[in-house]
Formats: sequence, structure tokens, C-alpha cells
Amino acid sequence: MALELSDYKIIRQIGTGAGSKIFLANHLRTGKPYAIKHVIRNSAEDDKFLEQIEMEYEVSHNLDNPYLRHSYSIHRGRKLISTNEIMLVMDYIDGLPLYKALPNRLNSFLVVFRKVAAGLHAMHELGYVHSDIKPNNIMVANGGLLKIIDFGQSCKMHTKKGRIQGTPDYIAPEQVRRMPLDQRTDIFNLGASMYWVLTSENYPTALRGTDVTGGNNLISADKPIAPIEWNDKIPVSLSNLVMECCRDNPGERPADMKMVDSRLAVVQEIWKKQRAKAKDKQPPDSINDEPNHSNTMKDLE
Repeated sequence: MALELSDYKIIRQIGTGAGSKIFLANHLRTGKPYAIKHVIRNSAEDDKFLEQIEMEYEVSHNLDNPYLRHSYSIHRGRKLISTNEIMLVMDYIDGLPLYKALPNRLNSFLVVFRKVAAGLHAMHELGYVHSDIKPNNIMVANGGLLKIIDFGQSCKMHTKKGRIQGTPDYIAPEQVRRMPLDQRTDIFNLGASMYWVLTSENYPTALRGTDVTGGNNLISADKPIAPIEWNDKIPVSLSNLVMECCRDNPGERPADMKMVDSRLAVVQEIWKKQRAKAKDKQPPDSINDEPNHSNTMKDLE
């Protein structure tokens, strides 16, 4: 089925999501580019994807924050009395997901994750949990632009979901145990994301792939190795923060994203002072705050 939506000219497909395709489109009157997410119901199995795009609109059309993707309108197609397709008009982001555009300096890393923490705090203030923060869902572009995307698994604060939802490499223990979710769930997801960006290794979570029947395979998480043990250039204070964000007990994690941001700010301030001292001793290396397309973060100076 070719995508058609009045007032928009479809340019090309630019991505795929859970049961969806994403297209670049220009508004016919203004010429402004938008992203359009398209979900088609082909069978009852697709109902969950329709539910996710409805949730994405419920959450994201209320968002007014520079670090959160905004949705402008939702359009439903019907067959008889049932919805058989949905199109969601969203911000177009001309960039790459974080896993393809890794920061290659410590300051770049801190800038990125302070923006993510600020965006998530704004979302939490509205009473929603993202519940699927991972490098794939953080878009970055030249000029410092950053947007958190994909609110299909989002939910209202303190929701207890009927089934396990999340990405195995970043999922929080309470998501696996189907306990109520809150801002500390996003803090775990964020910590696991920082862990991967810093180490190129996944934080050991309690969910690994699927079993032989296709169901979720629950295991006891391996003992985690602190980021500083992977790379001794990582500041102790940053390594400790990441590990605290990923604690099994939500009550032992930082209380909210403002606390995460403030601790990242402390790391950043210490880094700046160290760099200032280094300038007195030798010519400074250039600081590259643009996305790193080499997909590595070995230089943390």
C-alpha cells in the first residue's frame, strides 16, 4: 500500500520501527520537512503496533521540549468500523541514532547525556515514563541537535504493564518483573545506555533474548563490571554514577533525572578544570563536539 496523506508530499522511506515504516515528507504549503510513521494492520498480531502508535501520539503531541520529538497530528484509516492504518506526523530529524554517531570526547559524552536527562525530566514532569531509552532512540545531528524519539512503549507514571516491554540490553529489573514503572525505570535505561557508550559492552540485565518457545528468557544477571574497569580513563565519579543508575533496587538509584543531570554537571566541571590546567602545560587537543562516525569512544580526554 503506497502511503498517501493530504497536504504532504512523500519523498522517500527513511526508516523502520516496530511494525512501522517511517517516511520523509514535505508539507505542500510550507515546504517544511516532516517524518511520518505509518502502521498498517494486516492481522491481529499488528494490533499492538497500532496501540503503540496511539500511545506515541498521546505522549508526544503534548511534549514541548527541545530534546523530545514532537508529534503534530495523527490520521486513522478505517476499514468498515475498525482502524486498519495509522499515520503519525512528527518532527523530522536529519541526523543519526547515537549508536551510529558516538561522542569521541568525554565532554561530548557529557553534553549528550545531560541533554537526554533534561529531556526525560521534562517528560517525567508531565507524568510519563519513556521506558525504552537506548542509543537507538537518541538522535543526534551536527550543531548540537539532540532528540529523544520513539514513545510507543511509554506509559503513565506508576503503570504496571501486563506484559514485558523493553529492549533486553537496556531493560530495567522492574520491567522484567512487571512491577510499576516510574522515573527510576528511565534512569536504569539511561545508565545502561551510558554504560554501552562508554565501554562498548552491554550492562548485564535480567532479560536475554528468547527461549525455544519464543517466549522471554529470564536469567540471573551477571555481576556487572564497572566502566572504569573497562577503561581507566573514565572518571571515577562518572563510573560510580553509571553503576548507581543501574542498581537492581529502584530505591538505590538516583531519585530523578535532575539528580542525574547535576552529577553529570559535576563531572563536566571537574573535566573543564583539568583541561584548563593541561593547557598551561601543552597545546590542547581539539575538542570535537560533533558526532563521531567511527563508532568508537576510545579517547576520553
